[in-house]
Amino acid sequence: MNAASLPDDFPRLPTRDPESHKGDFGRVLIIGGSRGMSGAAALAGMAALRAGAGLVKIASADCCLDTVAAFEPSYMTIGLPHDDTGRIHGDARQAIEDLAASQTSIGCGPGLGRSESLDGLIVWMYQTLSLPIVFDADALNALSAHRDALASPGGPRVLTPHPGEFRRLTGDQAADLDQQQRQAVELARQCGVTIVLKGHRTLVTNGSDQYHNATGNPGMATGGSGDVLTGLIATLLAQQFSPYDAARLGVYLHGRAGDLAAEQLGQTSLIASDLVRFLPAATRDQAN
Repeated sequence: MNAASLPDDFPRLPTRDPESHKGDFGRVLIIGGSRGMSGAAALAGMAALRAGAGLVKIASADCCLDTVAAFEPSYMTIGLPHDDTGRIHGDARQAIEDLAASQTSIGCGPGLGRSESLDGLIVWMYQTLSLPIVFDADALNALSAHRDALASPGGPRVLTPHPGEFRRLTGDQAADLDQQQRQAVELARQCGVTIVLKGHRTLVTNGSDQYHNATGNPGMATGGSGDVLTGLIATLLAQQFSPYDAARLGVYLHGRAGDLAAEQLGQTSLIASDLVRFLPAATRDQAN
């Protein structure tokens, strides 16, 4: 699929006003990263920048902050309290609340890790913060441990599970893909959220509308690919797209970047940072 084959009502990136400034394009906060998984948060932050965010901050466990910062000089980094294993501690609640007050959207989950206090922090964010938030990876696993919280979002929410994460969200370990897609529509409707069920022909649904994405290829089945998508959708939310439009444009651009990368590099050698590298071409292609 290319831009020429998109329906007329498909969301597109707007043309930028010559008089615009960085504050016009959203302030994205990425929350994630832990000892040994700092690259995941960095990938989300780099994707947010390449997707057009005006300002990007990554809030990560203080012990891995230097590693996160070393990947890219164009985003800012903020250290959060961490536990003995190098994961963000539940005591970070006040720091995150203070940070969120000046942001436009949040992407949460890449490289986060799991702990009881961290799970509690994720549930608090989901139910309390009014900003649009993308929940991915271990943030989804935290919500899976507290499924009763899913029906109480504190603001616009986009959940981006792969099939395994979705089984944990629903508690139905036996569901096949067709069942999962029906469950995703129903869960989105019941909880008032947008769900991106990742995979071949990724499904995006808000419970009433559905979109099956046609971009992407098997080379994107590699570690870090979902982190790139998190930063991408978070940026589109920051630029005032609705959760449903941000999600379907995000998965389209993500897959298109993967297709452009595969054309040059092949599918076998594709890695997540290639998606970030080809996002500019995907966004340029989308505008044509």
